[in-house]
Amino acid sequence: MVKLRLKRCGRKQRAVYRIVAIDVRSRREGKDLQKVGFYDPIKNQTYFNVPVILYFLEKGAQPTETVQNLLKKAEVFNELPFNQMRFN
Repeated sequence: MVKLRLKRCGRKQRAVYRIVAIDVRSRREGKDLQKVGFYDPIKNQTYFNVPVILYFLEKGAQPTETVQNLLKKAEVFNELPFNQMRFN
């Protein structure tokens, strides 16, 4: 099963996160399938590769709670077809 989750990057006390598609059995810093976004909580900046995120969501990937909140805030779920909107 594939999840969309945060992968920690950056230096000590200055964390930034990549949003990655990764197998659930992998650890947080493990090998990811694909990088699909970026999140900087300090500067409150986000970047999403929306077509790739939608592709993974349509294939059954489950976002973690934090990633789901970020995607809702960016209104990415509005671009899913109506029958795929199970994250509201």
